[in-house]
Amino acid sequence: MAKNIILNHEEIEHKIKRIAYQIYETFIDEQEIVIAGISSNGFIFAQKLVDALEQVSDLKPLLCEVKIDKKNPNAPIKTSLKPEEYTNKGLVLVDDVLNSGTTLIYGVRHFLDVPLKKFKTAVLVDRNHKKYPVKADFKGISLSTGLMEHVKIVFKENANSAYLS
Repeated sequence: MAKNIILNHEEIEHKIKRIAYQIYETFIDEQEIVIAGISSNGFIFAQKLVDALEQVSDLKPLLCEVKIDKKNPNAPIKTSLKPEEYTNKGLVLVDDVLNSGTTLIYGVRHFLDVPLKKFKTAVLVDRNHKKYPVKADFKGISLSTGLMEHVKIVFKENANSAYLS
């Protein structure tokens, strides 16, 4: 099956910076926010957002890895931060691709057990095939795709790409 490039390295870098500015504008009154990335590509995307936020703002972003069993989303979710570390803070839940919304909705559900000041979501690609009422507050690109098509994000040193296959 052919690979169709959706976003090249420069476009992904631009989208990361734009989303970082949007996060900063949304959380401008905060000193510290949590950027929680869903393993594995969502966490890499979250790391890139943290780097961009540190360049464009004086916010102190705390990076958190969120481990969700995508084959069994009802299994307990593990995070690299303890709940007390994100209690009463602003939080952005990050994933690379929003497809059906299953992963993101289970991630949202996990963080609802702890009081947060503000809760937002960010994705690089929103595929518009939602099965759950979940939306991305910050997104790099919205893409209408066929159900049989697959979006793949590749994060490599100076060679990031997003493609449709």
